Amino acid sequence: MILRSLYTAVWYAASPLVGLRLLWRARRQPEYLQHLGERIGRYQTRMDGPLIWLHAVSVGETRACAPLLHALLDAHPDHSLLLTHMTPTGRATAAELFGTLAPRVQSVYLPYDLPWAVARFLRHFRPRIGILMETELWPNLVEGCRRTGTPLALVNARLSARSARGYGRAGGLARKAFARLSAIGAQTEADGQRMSALGARYVMVTGNIKFDITPPASMLALGASFRNRFGPRQVLLAASTREGEEGPLLEAFVRQCPPEVLLVMVPRHPQRFEEVARLVRRAGLAMQRRSKDEPVMADTRVWLGDSMGEMYAYYAAADVALIGGSWENLGGQNPIEASAVGCPVIIGPHTFNFALICTQAIDAGAALRAADLDAGVAEALRLLASPDLREAMGRAGSRFAEAHRGATGRTMDLLTPLLQTSPR
Repeated sequence: MILRSLYTAVWYAASPLVGLRLLWRARRQPEYLQHLGERIGRYQTRMDGPLIWLHAVSVGETRACAPLLHALLDAHPDHSLLLTHMTPTGRATAAELFGTLAPRVQSVYLPYDLPWAVARFLRHFRPRIGILMETELWPNLVEGCRRTGTPLALVNARLSARSARGYGRAGGLARKAFARLSAIGAQTEADGQRMSALGARYVMVTGNIKFDITPPASMLALGASFRNRFGPRQVLLAASTREGEEGPLLEAFVRQCPPEVLLVMVPRHPQRFEEVARLVRRAGLAMQRRSKDEPVMADTRVWLGDSMGEMYAYYAAADVALIGGSWENLGGQNPIEASAVGCPVIIGPHTFNFALICTQAIDAGAALRAADLDAGVAEALRLLASPDLREAMGRAGSRFAEAHRGATGRTMDLLTPLLQTSPR
């Protein structure tokens, strides 16, 4: 209780800074200034009947939750489903993916982790169960659910060794939060063990739900359309790049790649599109933007993927992909989407957030690892020069993705008893 009170006091003290942060982020994304009341638990949205609440922080979690969301709706046809987010892009992704399911599925922001804001949220919506995707764990939210008797589960859960050390430094505050979760569906055995070591009591290894996402036919068709725009050129995709990676990548590309290779750059975060465009211009490379929806000229060296929600299409249009987030000490991204469409991938040395999946992809022959971006671009050129090797890696990726399906069903097995015993 004392530790949580201190944690709450820090939240109160930091509240002005939180407001300033929203204003700062709104410079690039004005949507951060919309629905401000929801950030403190004030809602206009009303949902009738029994309700399932599913929290997906931002874009990645929202896309990942799709198989589970549909499974929940199918299994509980008398229930509505509330999606909560922390970012405008997460909310926009939900509208894109699930807008046709309204009013049965609706999206709002989860309030900040202040006791009174959490209490307002729970009192307003009265969910039968709360389901948190991947890594979200808020002490006051956990306590609020305990007080209202709302089962709270963490699913598709991952916890790197680095993050586990961070939670460990929080001591009893983190241990109590993990211990009070009703159930945890961990992606891997190692994730589950780290959570158990932090006090979690009900842990089951369910796998990664992202493997259960079927590449949408519309995205595959869009990828084919992209490819037609590129013409006969070979395509190197830099997928989900992060700050500090694009500059060295462009330098390696200029040094090593001939003009017939087109670099498609897709930054991870939309607020960085303009920044990356400036880096490309500074490198002296002719650039076009996806958002302009124009034919790709023969002298264009870089095509900037300044769009959201089209990653499957980018992978489907590429000959080989460099996975962003893995070239700086950022933890990487998973190669699942690339493997699902048969795109060979090259990952960097920093993959601690997805260590097992990346190792499995490499062992399966679907991915290669390079020490740095110079080596990564060199590996990409080697693959571009070998159609047979690319085809073999693509087939291996498809088999790898197929072999790991089934996490949604195992997660439903974990959640179903909680829904059966929770009050209506």
